[in-house]
Amino acid sequence: MDLSNLKPAKGSVRERKRIGRGQGSGYGGTSTRGHKGAGSRSGNTHKIGFEGGQMPLARLVPKYGFKNINRVEYRVVNLSVLQEFADSGITDITPELLKENGFANKKELVKILGNGELTAAVTVKANAWSKSAEEAITKAGGTIEKI
Repeated sequence: MDLSNLKPAKGSVRERKRIGRGQGSGYGGTSTRGHKGAGSRSGNTHKIGFEGGQMPLARLVPKYGFKNINRVEYRVVNLSVLQEFADSGITDITPELLKENGFANKKELVKILGNGELTAAVTVKANAWSKSAEEAITKAGGTIEKI
């Protein structure tokens, strides 16, 4: 085998449709455009979403709900994650640390939730937290700082 006899696998490459090259080709005459009408003429275009007079899907499906522009979205981190950090010897937990370890993204706000147990005293810096998380952290001897 060398470069002179390389070719694609059989059946993997289709031949191009040569439209408008006579009746013998099977694609002559109307050139696959049908008979008469706007679609058979040159320069034919239609609006995006136009479905040939049928009610377009965008108008058929009703509008639903709304997006509140004032909503504040948080990336949640549970107490069980804080305990994992404490087990590995890290007691000062910041959003930067959480972002480095893949628990949050660059611009996300962090909220601590009370799922799991926390036995170590840790200092947590976060944008928000739940009451149960605050109680668990202070009960374990840790502190919370708001950013």
